[in-house]
Amino acid sequence: MKSILNYSSLSKKYVMAVAGIFLMTFLVVHLAINLCLLRNDDGEWFNAAAHFMGTNYIVKFFEIFLFLGILIHVLLGVILQIQNWMARPVAYKSASKSTTSFLSKYMIYTGFVVFVFLIIHFMNFYFMKMGWVEPTFTLNGEEPDFYLVAKALFANNLYSIIYIVLITVLGFHLNHAFQAAFQSLGLNHPVYTPIIKKFATIYSILIVVGFNIIPVYFLFCNA
Repeated sequence: MKSILNYSSLSKKYVMAVAGIFLMTFLVVHLAINLCLLRNDDGEWFNAAAHFMGTNYIVKFFEIFLFLGILIHVLLGVILQIQNWMARPVAYKSASKSTTSFLSKYMIYTGFVVFVFLIIHFMNFYFMKMGWVEPTFTLNGEEPDFYLVAKALFANNLYSIIYIVLITVLGFHLNHAFQAAFQSLGLNHPVYTPIIKKFATIYSILIVVGFNIIPVYFLFCNA
């Protein structure tokens, strides 16, 4: 089996772009489910969605691709960044000599922050769903009550602030990643590229606002 290190940088960027687009698509689905938390129904819709996502066999099948997508995206991101550092061992003497955008320069760092967010999210929800962590709240004494879990977490000021900061960093990461993904796929065009950039900005803003409105709601409107 050919080592992933032996593939060209272009091939790695292509695969990373496809994985990234898949993850960004899933993020929209995840946001739609999370927005169910805002319904005044004591978590009925949210728990129903969580139950469906945790028990449906088709969803479980796609969950495999989700984790593969995360693994591939993170692994290739780290490999490409290390290769870039090795190819340019001497730092630029002045910022003016670099034409790389600000977000592009710090993608590896915003990516690390996103990875930290994923670990926190898995510990609080996914591990509980898998039964690896004892649920703090349950439905009928068995299945985790993810609505009450989310409500308790977002009622914590420190957790909500950390969540808002991490989601905001995710937005910066997504803004550049969206543009870079289509660039890696060779979709550069004087007409299409400006549209892609605008869509990337709108997408990242909607993701940040959509996710961050949830902790704000629980902190100030549903205390």
